Amino acid sequence: MSEQRYRWKGSELREQAAVIDGKQSPTKVLVNATYLHSYFREWVKGNIWIHGDRIVYAGDRLPDRVDPSCETVDCRGYVLVPGYMEPHVHPFQLYNPHSFAYYAALYGTTTLVNDNLFLLLQLKDEQSLLFLQKMNALPTSMYWWCRFDGQTELEREEETLSNARIKWWLDQESVLQGGELTSWPKVIGGDDIILYWMQEAKRRRRKIEGHFPGASEKTLVKMALFGADGDHEAMTGKEVRLRLWHGYTVTLRHSSIRPDLPVLLEEMKALGLERYDQCLLTTDGSPPSFYEHGVIDRLIRMAIEHGVPVIDAYAMATINVARHYGIEHLHGSIATGRIAHINFLRSAHDPTPVQVLAKGQWVKREGEEPSIWPAPDWGQLGLGSLLLSWEIDGDDLQVSMPMGLRMENAVILKPYSVSIDTTRDHLGHDHDECFLVLLDRRGRWRVNTMLKGFATALGGLASSYSNTGDLLLIGKHKEDMMLAFQRMKELGGGIVLAERGNVVFELPLPLAGMVSPLEMRTLIAEERAFVRLMRERGYRFEDPVYSLFFLQSTHLPYVRITQRGIYDVMHKTVLFPSIMR
Repeated sequence: MSEQRYRWKGSELREQAAVIDGKQSPTKVLVNATYLHSYFREWVKGNIWIHGDRIVYAGDRLPDRVDPSCETVDCRGYVLVPGYMEPHVHPFQLYNPHSFAYYAALYGTTTLVNDNLFLLLQLKDEQSLLFLQKMNALPTSMYWWCRFDGQTELEREEETLSNARIKWWLDQESVLQGGELTSWPKVIGGDDIILYWMQEAKRRRRKIEGHFPGASEKTLVKMALFGADGDHEAMTGKEVRLRLWHGYTVTLRHSSIRPDLPVLLEEMKALGLERYDQCLLTTDGSPPSFYEHGVIDRLIRMAIEHGVPVIDAYAMATINVARHYGIEHLHGSIATGRIAHINFLRSAHDPTPVQVLAKGQWVKREGEEPSIWPAPDWGQLGLGSLLLSWEIDGDDLQVSMPMGLRMENAVILKPYSVSIDTTRDHLGHDHDECFLVLLDRRGRWRVNTMLKGFATALGGLASSYSNTGDLLLIGKHKEDMMLAFQRMKELGGGIVLAERGNVVFELPLPLAGMVSPLEMRTLIAEERAFVRLMRERGYRFEDPVYSLFFLQSTHLPYVRITQRGIYDVMHKTVLFPSIMR
């Protein structure tokens, strides 16, 4: 497939210049606009000319030529700000990049910087290239990370994360950074392969994003020397200050499992931190229901409510992001030459837009129902249904190991000694221990243990949604676990709950068994139903969706269930290996 080398062809640039000379008409003119000037840091009045997907002029003048085909928009009654930018998106959290981009755009978030982990693990590079091209054609701007680790212990890590693949990803024009660097302990410990990839990223002028929860000053300093530019894991005002002190860009997080933004802002204020030039905002790839009331607009509102000056609040979601990633010439401001991402607000204190332009196209008009963007051919992109050609039986659910995993919260797992009888087919509802099985999606191996703290009255849960796309079975009744598995198989992937021989909930995930093609509002309702059912069955933490995803994630303490077996994160050893079926 041919690929355009430059953002705008030479002929397009000549056309844009002709608009300035009055030899050609713009396609849109926004007149009488009050808009945020991101460089003067003030609200100014003027007119904005758009030609195609680009702002070709913003200032006092009106164009000399306006053809009948040019749309003139009177902006009186609105306040205009640049489209918002979300710098840390995990776009495969049940939703997909297409559905999330559409939904986010309706709330004014028109530029997304996306995690590539799913593409790295599930698609071949040629499929990923086609995927990136399809996403690039959307009205929103879609950028990507390049992961250096699989966030878990992979069976064939040397193939999945080969030098050739990492370099291929880093060479993609839409890739802006290496990371997030969940594997930083390896770098600190002397892993020169990841350090080499970091150096290759820096050579290509890519940023490096850290993932440094609870990191000491010594660790932060070392990682800055190795090339880390930013981090989103500050959980206190002091941690924000420490990162800023050592030159990091700090992304302030407010997510489903870390709703930290109000606390961070108040603690920053108490420490006298009143400059926000090196601060960004993120929702950190939360599950669908977290976005019911907005995306980055929601975080801007919180910032304003907690005393951040209004222009600084918008800057954290626009110009600061563009400047950090080196794409300021395209994004982050309403100024000549930028891509035409513009939000129309009723008030500067109300960041949820009533109208949205993305790449010069209307994606939201006041008083009109927005049109749905046509979905891509998912099969063409390599995202078909999960086809399982194998079955499970009672032997696959047998637990014999003396150690289980105990949930401290939604994502932290500690080892514990199993004392109950695990040879039974049913466990009582008077405790919170469940059978836990991780099955290879090709049916070659399994890992069996116990999971404490997940639920008290769960019959059986089957999920093809996981870090790696392998299959999770959890429950107290083996018959229900097998029924849930069978139904998940029939769906071609998904999350299924079974109870007393009946399926009580199912969420099909027909895109590689991990992702739904549903529109976000429908998916929000489905996820809410799942969370409600899980709480009724004894789940007591913030987010069961992330709990499922993080069961394998070795960037979190202390033990995990992985493709290689039960893994001790702190000592980097396999405690109990996976069993061949």
